Amino acid sequence: MSDAFTTRVLNVATGSTERVVDLTRDCEAFLREAAAGRDGLLNVFVPHATAGIAILETGSGSDDDLLATLHTLLPADDRWQHRHGSPGHGRDHVLPALVPPHATLPVVGGRLELGTWQSVCLVDTNRDNPNREVRLSFLG
Repeated sequence: MSDAFTTRVLNVATGSTERVVDLTRDCEAFLREAAAGRDGLLNVFVPHATAGIAILETGSGSDDDLLATLHTLLPADDRWQHRHGSPGHGRDHVLPALVPPHATLPVVGGRLELGTWQSVCLVDTNRDNPNREVRLSFLG
């Protein structure tokens, strides 16, 4: 494959708790190699039915606010028809409809073009799957 398209898979340990994991530094490190100063697009994709990718501020409580909001919208109770796994696990399968499993972001001069407070985050509410893959792909 040409250097116009480069991909890498990150392995992310999310553990057994709901988490928002900041991937921004991993994305930036990947782009230093893959973009090499070029313009293009970074696609971030999580190939799981129970996780998503969000662009949000972290470290100021927004990540906790997101998890609290998801609890309000998608309660972990027995209302879900999808019933295997932990109680309320069916909600985890609805998560990607609200927090999509992908994001495509502009890269200018080899650098990720995020707003001042924006971060690229993995959102994982599935306590039954402690390890995730995240695919980073750069198209120059």
